Amino acid sequence: MKLVKDKQILVGADFVGFPLKEAVVAHLKKKGWTVTDIGVKSAEEENPEMFYRIGLRAGAMISEKEFERALLFCGTGMGIHIAASKCPGVHAGVVESVPAALRAITGNGVNVLAMGAFYVAPQMGKDIADAYLSHSLGEGYEWWPNFYEFHKLAIDELNAFDYDAFKKDGFVVKRLGEYPLALMDRPEET
Repeated sequence: MKLVKDKQILVGADFVGFPLKEAVVAHLKKKGWTVTDIGVKSAEEENPEMFYRIGLRAGAMISEKEFERALLFCGTGMGIHIAASKCPGVHAGVVESVPAALRAITGNGVNVLAMGAFYVAPQMGKDIADAYLSHSLGEGYEWWPNFYEFHKLAIDELNAFDYDAFKKDGFVVKRLGEYPLALMDRPEET
């Protein structure tokens, strides 16, 4: 598997997300990242792949454990992330800000992050990518009891989710464990 710690990232975009993807990719390459780009690869590409085809391909590469994480780009980020989410083990999110990117990875373990070129400016896209790629699940919440365990349990239950079994069991979620978590303020640093 190509890992973030080894500066390996998968990217993909449709024709609308192409300019934002190009700005983010150039930024990442300057920072030493190895980028695997599954397209669209040119603004002039004839019959470019549609957003959902790129999303499905990226999702499959995450599902098959070729890559740990991916960055995807389309007009809104919505369609490409929905497509990627069709693949097992993909936890995709759409973000338009650095705080949302941080929460997507630190609180939700998102392995596919999508951005919309209609809403995210190139510099913001670079900042979002940096925030997302420089953090991990639970990071920055070490002070919050059970934060990591609570969110890791959510990811594990989502990965184990079987809709047919869920339906058969009267739409009751099969629980793999429990970790209590309560909303709290960060303690003051002394």
